[in-house]
Amino acid sequence: MSSAIGIILAAAGGALAGGAALYVIGRRVERRVADAGTRLAARERERQLKEAQARMELEAREELLRGREQLDQELSGRRRDIEQRQGSVDRAQQALAERERDLGKREQSLKDRDKALVTKEQEARTQLERVAGLSAEDAKEELKRSLEDEARGEAAALLRDIREQAQKNAEREAKKIVALAIQRIAADHTAETTVSAVALPSDEMKGRIIGREGRNIRAFESATGTDVIIDDTPDTVVISCFDPVRREVARLSLERLIADGRIHPGRIEEIVRKAQEEIEAGILEAGERAVYDTGLRGMHQELVKLVGRMRYRTSYGQNILEHSKEVAWIAGMMAAELKLDVPLAKRGGLLHDVGKVLTHEHEGTHVQLGVEVATKYGEHPVVINCIAAHHDDVPHDSAVSVIVQAADAVSGSRPGARREAFETYVKRLTAIEQIAGEFAGVEKVFAIQAGREVRVVVSPTAVDDVKANTLAQQISRKIEGDLQYPGQIKVVVIRETRAVDFAK
Repeated sequence: MSSAIGIILAAAGGALAGGAALYVIGRRVERRVADAGTRLAARERERQLKEAQARMELEAREELLRGREQLDQELSGRRRDIEQRQGSVDRAQQALAERERDLGKREQSLKDRDKALVTKEQEARTQLERVAGLSAEDAKEELKRSLEDEARGEAAALLRDIREQAQKNAEREAKKIVALAIQRIAADHTAETTVSAVALPSDEMKGRIIGREGRNIRAFESATGTDVIIDDTPDTVVISCFDPVRREVARLSLERLIADGRIHPGRIEEIVRKAQEEIEAGILEAGERAVYDTGLRGMHQELVKLVGRMRYRTSYGQNILEHSKEVAWIAGMMAAELKLDVPLAKRGGLLHDVGKVLTHEHEGTHVQLGVEVATKYGEHPVVINCIAAHHDDVPHDSAVSVIVQAADAVSGSRPGARREAFETYVKRLTAIEQIAGEFAGVEKVFAIQAGREVRVVVSPTAVDDVKANTLAQQISRKIEGDLQYPGQIKVVVIRETRAVDFAK
């Protein structure tokens, strides 16, 4: 029993051992088969890659061949185009060469013609000089003079036509504007003098004014800087002084002394000092009132004082402050009509004569002093130019300056606005006639209408109609440059030709 079991166990063990051996052998066979399959797949993939590379190389070679064929075709076509163009260029060069040859021939022909023409011109010039009896230079000068005379005549005629045409329109509008401005100004004009009359309650007051041994009148004249004239005029004492401010101080002081009754040197000095203070305050008030009346703003206080001092200054007997206010109003109205800057026009009109209040204390003309003080206190450049150019000392920089000058002339030339001494009047008339008589061709000169017009009679053989217009302008410019006068002066040139014969 036990041996049978042993045999069975031995057989089972042998079977187990054989099965294990078979399993091991099977695994090895499987691995070998798998390895063989892997190698076969790798060889297949390698073969396929090689075939693909071969196909790609073949396709690339075919594409390269096709590209070379196309390139060869394009190059052949371009070669043909280049050859054709080269042929065109060659033909064009040949044509240009032929044209150059033709131009050379024509140029030579022209040179030959020029030489022939120069020769003929010289021959003709020689013949003309021999026939006319003039050299070429003399003929040129004669031609130049005739052309100049003709051009001057045409220019003068054209200038006359232009001026007449402009005056037809401008004069009508200007008269309308000036007339409108004057109509809106209703100002009275009174000529002022350099003396003031003071009424006395009785002739006995004259003795009190003179004082013992004249001490009162000497103290009064010393304190005021004026002359007190006591003559036979009943109940009147006259105060004389060229300075209106001092004259006004003296008048006011004397009236107060007469009203007070206490007249002695100490009292005189006290009254004069108070009067001076009141006059200074009145000057500032007058300046402020003038600035307010003209509607101006922002003026420097010192300029306001100078405007107030114009109340006590006169020009040809016309009060400068009233004149300046009137110029400001007229200039403002003109500027409004012409759509210009009205405040600047008024400002220029009010300050155009401000330098006249400084002429007694400083050197220079009233124009120079006015420009200096206006510049010092920061006035607008247009206003400064109005001051500088209102007597044509400098050119006008704006239309406002021209308007101020016109307003100044209107205000000064109004009837009764100004007066002047007889000697000055006669000198001005004489100077006008002398200036006009200095020009060539003038036979007679007459200053008429109180110097407002000058009539110039010229020789008809020396001055023609065209030159008469030019002569009138030249005389006007000469009068403007050499003389000073209020208003304007009209220059009339008269040319008359008379034919005289006798019947026998």
